[in-house]
Parts: sequence; C-alpha cells; structure tokens
Amino acid sequence: MDHTTDSGIPIKGIYRTDDVKGTQSDPGEYPYTRGIYPEMYRSRFWTMRQYAGYASAKASNERYRYLLEQGQTGLSVAFDLPTQLGLDSSDERADGEVGKVGVAIDCLDDMLTLFDGIPLDKVTTSMTINAPAAVLLLLYELAAERQGIDATALGGTIQNDILKEYSARGTYIYPPRPSMRLVTDTFAYCAERIPKWNTISISGYHMREAGCTAVQEIAFTLANGIAYVSAAQAAGLDVDRFAPRLSFFFACHNNFLEEVAKFRAARRLWATIMRERFGAKKEQSLMLRFHTQTAGSSLTAQQPLNNVVRTTMQALAAVLGGTQSLHTNSFDEAIGLPTEQAATLALRTQQIIAYESGVASSADPLAGSYVIEALTDELEARACTLIAKIDEMGGAVSAIEQGWVQAAIADAAYAYQRDIEQQERIVVGLNRFADGGTQDFPVFKPDARVAEEQLVRLNDVKARRNNQAVAGALAKIELAAYGTDNLLYPMREALAANATVGEVCGVLRTVWGEYRPSVRV
Repeated sequence: MDHTTDSGIPIKGIYRTDDVKGTQSDPGEYPYTRGIYPEMYRSRFWTMRQYAGYASAKASNERYRYLLEQGQTGLSVAFDLPTQLGLDSSDERADGEVGKVGVAIDCLDDMLTLFDGIPLDKVTTSMTINAPAAVLLLLYELAAERQGIDATALGGTIQNDILKEYSARGTYIYPPRPSMRLVTDTFAYCAERIPKWNTISISGYHMREAGCTAVQEIAFTLANGIAYVSAAQAAGLDVDRFAPRLSFFFACHNNFLEEVAKFRAARRLWATIMRERFGAKKEQSLMLRFHTQTAGSSLTAQQPLNNVVRTTMQALAAVLGGTQSLHTNSFDEAIGLPTEQAATLALRTQQIIAYESGVASSADPLAGSYVIEALTDELEARACTLIAKIDEMGGAVSAIEQGWVQAAIADAAYAYQRDIEQQERIVVGLNRFADGGTQDFPVFKPDARVAEEQLVRLNDVKARRNNQAVAGALAKIELAAYGTDNLLYPMREALAANATVGEVCGVLRTVWGEYRPSVRV
C-alpha cells in the first residue's frame, strides 16, 4: 500500500518530536497557524451556509426560507450559467440553460423576489459569481435599499475571483487585465459604501475540483491573492483599507490529515505574505478567513449513500482546520441537484459535528500532533516553492496567460484519474467493493417551464421601465469603461433604472471584448 497524501507527500509510520519544527503561537496570534480567533468555536460556531439556487427566483426563495427554518445560519446563492456569463435569459446563447444549475437573475425585480421576506440585515449572503460579480452585488445592494436597509448594515461575500475562472472553471467574459480592474473597482466601492462586505472570495475550490493537488490548491490560491493585492495597490488603494475584507474559499477532500494541515499551512503562509511582502499592519489584514465546501468531485453516482460518509469526514477535517464557514454537499449531487431531504441531511451533518462531536470545545484540537505539525510544515514549504515559480513567471496573471497554471492542473487531474483506473487509488463502490447492489433515490428536476416564465417576467420589466433612462445610464458605463472612473457607480445607476444583467455586461463586452483562451492539445 502506498502511504502518501494526495499531494504525494510520504507519510511515515511514526512521527516524533524531531519531526516538528519550531514553536507554535496560540490561536488568535500571528501567524495564525492555530486559528484566527483565540477561542475559535467555543464562542461562536462556523457559519453553516448551504449552497442553493435553482429555476426561478421565487422557487429559490422558497428553498432559502426552508433552509433557514432548518437552522442554516447563512445563505449561499447558486446562479444559473447564463447569469454567470452575463447573459440575459432571452439571449439565444442561454437557450436550454435558464434555471438549470442555479437561479436565473436578469434584473432588479428578480433579486427582489429572490430575497422576498428575508431581511438582508439579519443574514449574511454569499454569492458564487465572478465575471458579473459587481453587477450582482449592486443588485443585492439595491434590493436591500428597497427593504429600507442601509448598505453599511449588509454582510456577506461575492466570489469575484476571476483568475481561477481562466485556470479552472471557465465562466469568464472579458480578458484578464480589464477583469482585474472590475475586481479592484469593487474593492474601492465597497470600502466606501458596503464596508462589512467581503469583496472577494479567492478560490482554490474550483482548481481543486478541476484536479489540482492540495499543495497546488494552496499555492495557486495564494498566488492569485498576491495578484489581487498587487493590483489594488497599483490602483492606489491602501492595503490595510481593503485587505481585512479579503476572504478565501477552499475545498476539503478525503485525505483527512493532509486537509487539516492544508488549512493551517495556508493560514500561516498568507499571514507571512501580507506582513512581509505587502507591509500590512492591521491584524485583520493578516488573517486568512475562509469558507470551505466539501468535495463535489469526490462524490460517486455509484452507491451514493457512501457520499454521506465522505462528506462527514471532509466536513470534520474543515472544522478541525479552522474554517469560518462551511457548505456540506448532499449525497445525491453526483446524480442531480439536491433534493430537499438530501440538503437537510447535509445541513444536519454540520449540526451534529457542532453540537454532538465535542470537537468545537477546543481551539485547534489537533495542534501538537506530530503528523499534523509535520504535514503543515511540508505543505507550506512545497507551496512556497510553487509561489516562487509563479513569481518568476511574472505573477499569477502572466502564468495564466501563458497557460502554465492550466497545464499544471490538467496534469494533476490526469494523474489522479489514471491512478483510479489502475486501482492504485481506491474509491469504495467505484473501483473496489462495487457489488453492493443498486440504490435508487428520487432525482430532483427543476420545473421545465422556468425559461418560458422567466422570459415573460423579463419582457414585462422592459415594457414598464423608462428605456431612455436606461440608455443614458448604459452610455455612462461605456464612457467609464474607456476611462479610469470607478465602473460600479454608473452600473448601479443603470441597474436601478431596470437595466438587465446582459445589457450592463454587454456594454463591457463591446469595449473590452471577450476572452478566447488558447487550446492545449
């Protein structure tokens, strides 16, 4: 049996004192290896934030209300593919995709419906949106305004991490460099208007889901973080003004010990980068605050109940690693969108860990474990080597433009799949112990009429709005896009006048063009 982690780090049979380097600071102390808060979950559990969204804004609103009634403590919005690509539901490129893998949001009316009856100053909301992130954030701000809530009271996160879209996920619109401007404009806008909002969730999750290793997940994520901080400083922003609102997003996979150590290593490395490379002085600027999602790519359609065990193990590793927020995947996600029953069980998994396991009673309960400490050191060292290589290439943007990051992820994914097919990596129920009989479960299917009904609503909005005001506001966006003014202010004006997501993004498409990657064969 091969005793290595998923990143290929050899695991010794026995670890002793001399395998651990240096001394450890306490939780809540620099470099935050043991956690960013002194008491961690003794004073407050992580936010239990189930990712949800499908079909129409009305249907998703009903699911959000249900999850909140079941004890969920934060909302996490899944948008459909057209929304993620800045396309209206009426666009011919959206045909067949409206409401399929998330909720369709075309305009302010949709956002108002999505959060109807949910007081936005009482919940925190995470929105998984990247290329049009600024647009959806502005719609959220406007929806709160209609509820009579000041933007300064809003808390939540937009993913807004465009770099990982080029390297792993694919829902980009514009070329990298103008896209980076949108990111830094959002930093500046939120510092002025929405100060409690996390302006970016720098995401390793999607790169890990695409096949990279735990070491690569740390390195590529933090390299992207370095690029965002550098771009913001180049735009004239003070690091200690925007850095406290940076957040991160990691996956949690099956190799339990490596995953716990991964979070500790990433936290320590980021604190060091922010202090030594960027000269940040505020404690909050040094803290790596992160959301975790269990590994969707680890779930199997074969024997899907096994996924309950996988998700539980991954969720426990994330908690022991010190996550601030957690989504647990539903056991049926390898088959379709989660059913209500499966989503409830996923939430109950978190609640059982929080209230019944006892692991939340001590901050960083695995600290001092020889193997955990040794793995933390090794993961940090290997990630530093990769970050140095990216620095030599000119930083994350250049490495992505050269296709190096994409190639590294593809190579790791190929090696992983090859190991499964050759049974060098065992997946229970898939390539071993696969004779457990059939397991039939109900499959969730969104209402097939959602696209037709969405188009009716969109056409109604366009018929009621002042089209002259919309045209004038869109012209201001175009002017700002050619210049240097912050784009979010004219975008907000247009969206308040009921311009659509596709219309706002369409202006920027006209000015900046669309990104077309080179293809590696």
